[in-house]
Amino acid sequence: MNVLDTRFHLVGIGGIGVSAVARLLHARGAYVQGSDVRESQITLALRALGVSVQIGHDASMLDTADVVVRSTAIPETNLEIVAAHARDMPVVHRSEVLGALIDTRSSVGVIGTHGKGTVSGAVTWLLDAAGHEPGYIIGGLLENFGDNARDGKTWLVAEIDESDGSLVNTRPQIAILNNLELDHLNYYDSWDKLEAAVIRFFVDNPRLQKCVINADDPGARAIAAKLREKGLGDRIVTFGFASEDADYRGIDLQTSRMSAQFTVHGADGVLGCTSISLPGSYNASNVLGAMAACHVVGVPFDVIAAAAPAYRGLENRFTLVDADGVEVVKDYISHPTGIRRVLGAAREQARGDVVAVFKPYRFTMIHYLQDDYAEAFAEADRVVVTELYTAGEVPIPGVDTDLLCRRIGERCDQVNYVHDLDAIPPFLDETVEPGSTVLFFGGDDLFAVADGYVRARRARA
Repeated sequence: MNVLDTRFHLVGIGGIGVSAVARLLHARGAYVQGSDVRESQITLALRALGVSVQIGHDASMLDTADVVVRSTAIPETNLEIVAAHARDMPVVHRSEVLGALIDTRSSVGVIGTHGKGTVSGAVTWLLDAAGHEPGYIIGGLLENFGDNARDGKTWLVAEIDESDGSLVNTRPQIAILNNLELDHLNYYDSWDKLEAAVIRFFVDNPRLQKCVINADDPGARAIAAKLREKGLGDRIVTFGFASEDADYRGIDLQTSRMSAQFTVHGADGVLGCTSISLPGSYNASNVLGAMAACHVVGVPFDVIAAAAPAYRGLENRFTLVDADGVEVVKDYISHPTGIRRVLGAAREQARGDVVAVFKPYRFTMIHYLQDDYAEAFAEADRVVVTELYTAGEVPIPGVDTDLLCRRIGERCDQVNYVHDLDAIPPFLDETVEPGSTVLFFGGDDLFAVADGYVRARRARA
């Protein structure tokens, strides 16, 4: 795909992943335009760069395009997609364009069920500290850089989505597998299907040089074993805290309020001590994986150790603010394992009760992972469940928020269902004591509620 000679129309250009592709295409000198259903911070930022963005879908926009780009979230019934097919215009997935962009650079790609964005951001930050001025394309806003994509000069770091199988369209030279468990059950109906897609991502990549794999994670270890069977053992580099045989092993981990400290051992002994300014052991593991990848490509460990404490992560990944004596945390995670890790980190530093506000995602997630949700929310003193985001799924009989509340209630004594988002702040005002930590797990609409709750508490103060 010749980027400079192609005019791109991106459907859903305001999405965090599609907008990142738009930014890189524009930076490379391509003509870029797109459409979305609503104005947002992202669409306004793209306009400021000079990208043509239309609010509302309109088939006439295709008159000035050669290729239509879409994500899996855009249905075949979208009028611009229908019009493109009627004109025999090429319609390509976002991952295919990402793959073409990755092919032009030295590259690091990050996959995994949890923490992809945090790891990708940490790799970017550490490479930048070493003077490489890397490009990046990440599904979240990097706190250190203020955006989700830039072209850069040498390396390109990419968060690669495995949710729909499209990861096989990308070919990074350094591939990081942070962790892996069954997720996105609307697409993967079994572990075997997920495993096959991930194995193909590694094995069918002709550019692959190193596989950096989390030795502490059972799913990632299973993938590593399969890759060794297929003759890729010499390309595998492992990291972890619990695994004594990891190539990069973290030891003496000490977590404290919004930070962690640990020592890193490499193949030749102690590499050095470092710290991070992110909470919880799970973030220490995320950053250790980034450190391993950067050291593999030649970044000196003293540079890595010095830069790590200044890495601030991604927006809305354990984003903490004080609201007149109540600490409020926003986190996008919706998978029970991720929720358990975030609640565990909150519990370690909480001064009072830990309250979780959760907007569930998909009937399939509740149906297949209801036991895991019950376990995850056991860390909370109170759980507030609100309306389910179905993502267009067909309802499953008997699977709803009532079932979820009952299952969570098996491990947490105080579970409340508050259907209307606007009713959540008044409910919290009545039930949350000063000194508590309130965590919001969901998406932008729930985060808007969290922001309003913070503003209201501060205004009353």
